[in-house]
Amino acid sequence: MPPAKKYNFTEGEVLLIDKPSTWTSFDVVNKIRYMIRDYTGIRKIKVGHAGTLDPLATGLLIVCVGKATRRILEFSGLDKEYTGTLYLGATTPSYDKETEVDRVFDTTHLSPEAIVDAARAFVGIIRQVPPAYSAIKVEGVRSYKRAREREKVELPPREVQVHAFEITHPGIPESDFRVLCSKGTYIRSLIHDLGKALHSGAYILSLRRTRIGEFSLGEALTIGELEQTLRGEA
Repeated sequence: MPPAKKYNFTEGEVLLIDKPSTWTSFDVVNKIRYMIRDYTGIRKIKVGHAGTLDPLATGLLIVCVGKATRRILEFSGLDKEYTGTLYLGATTPSYDKETEVDRVFDTTHLSPEAIVDAARAFVGIIRQVPPAYSAIKVEGVRSYKRAREREKVELPPREVQVHAFEITHPGIPESDFRVLCSKGTYIRSLIHDLGKALHSGAYILSLRRTRIGEFSLGEALTIGELEQTLRGEA
């Protein structure tokens, strides 16, 4: 846990938070807003995050408070690093564990070397289609809401840059990976496309954001640690 500090929320603060699994990024923002209100007495204050994490993903989330919310776009544009574990031989509609497996594929033709080589082909400027289960709005409605209602969702491809895509521990059916990428890159889509390139299927078992620009997960507080600090200031 990083050393405790005194906060000046009125003037603005940039909080580095280790988002827990199953929480949405907005859950984190709302919780912090309530904690600031409860422990400092500040009734109205702007709070926002600089880059959404999927509900099942964990790791670094930048939360801006007060005047620091002016920097959200600045932080959102920074490169990001992720680590995680993928599963080969199956797919899910959400490209992660949020939904059940919908297709199963043969993996007998795969080898650790083939997985490593296939990942290298995604390094550079690539085009990818965001998952239907994403927060992108389609005619004013979040795409994931349409997908959960079993509506057909077609999202246009986007150009993103993958600086590094390493299979750190290749295995079948599970492999660990590391990705360094630009703003707007969907790691779930990257893993899904890797499965296609391997003539198989793939989805994410776990995902953790470890870095945003120069900000490291090692500097982040859990929600509980932040609450403990604020309680001590009250």
